[in-house]
Amino acid sequence: MNDTTTHDAAAQAERAAAIFGKVREGIGRVIFGQRDVVDQALITLLAGGHGLIIGVPGLAKTRLVETLGIVLGLDWKRIQFTPDLMPADIIGSEVLEEADNHRRAFRFIQGPVFTQLLMADEINRASPRTQSALLQAMQERYVTVAGQRYDVPKPFHVLATQNPLEQEGTYPLPEAQLDRFLLQIDISYPDAESEKKMMLATTFGEEAALMALCNPDVLMEAQRVVRHLPVGEKVVEAILRLVRAARPDDGGDPALKPYIAWGPGPRASQAFMLAVRARALLDGRFAPSVDDVAALAQPVLRHRMALNFTARAEGTTVGDVIGRLARGLL
Repeated sequence: MNDTTTHDAAAQAERAAAIFGKVREGIGRVIFGQRDVVDQALITLLAGGHGLIIGVPGLAKTRLVETLGIVLGLDWKRIQFTPDLMPADIIGSEVLEEADNHRRAFRFIQGPVFTQLLMADEINRASPRTQSALLQAMQERYVTVAGQRYDVPKPFHVLATQNPLEQEGTYPLPEAQLDRFLLQIDISYPDAESEKKMMLATTFGEEAALMALCNPDVLMEAQRVVRHLPVGEKVVEAILRLVRAARPDDGGDPALKPYIAWGPGPRASQAFMLAVRARALLDGRFAPSVDDVAALAQPVLRHRMALNFTARAEGTTVGDVIGRLARGLL
């Protein structure tokens, strides 16, 4: 890489960091007390992936996705998943039409999946067949109807929300489908001060107006910048060490091995490589560190591994195991 190319890459990275710093601030004026959640959602989009947002009702999951769509200047849609939702309700279907000359032909009517930012609200309320229809579009970036391929727009991102699995009337996503999500973003209750700000801001007069601070082309350019940020050997080794330690048969902490039923596959390592770069760029840095790996251990790994009965009987959670593994990196 010559000096001119290096200078251009640095300028692009600085420009992307400045834009997304403003995007983060803009979202923070509407979403109170959820800085980590906002950051993880932006990291997901900067890395070009999809996110699974988990939390009980009323924690502004829908508001977050709506705000992201407006501030990023993306065309966005929302699907409310229900048990009777069919795959055609998501991807679209063919209808038979008759022309003026009385000739009949099928025409494809696009479903809501043809958008740039799709909110799949309460994805675990739909049947596995319908979930699979969306997850196929997420992975392949196109749908096939009657043998004809239809590409989804660029960029294309899905932010799915999910109720905790212990609630009634849900269909848990299979492990292979969970792995398609770059990050699992857990939303907890806001602190008292943030909840007070939220209460006042949403019940007195009008809420803060939102405006586009970005556009799809800028987002895709930032995604290209993320993929070209350098990653040091120490960071690569930290990712490999963490992911492999989370597998029951790959070494790691001997005290934790008896608790792990199955661990993350190579897609977790790929997710880390993209997510740590995106986190660094969002913070205005142009190379990730081992701290980024530790900070993203929970959202990258918690939906990619499971504990056995022994762990559950002793009250050990996936978060506990990942936290212990991440502390070993620092």
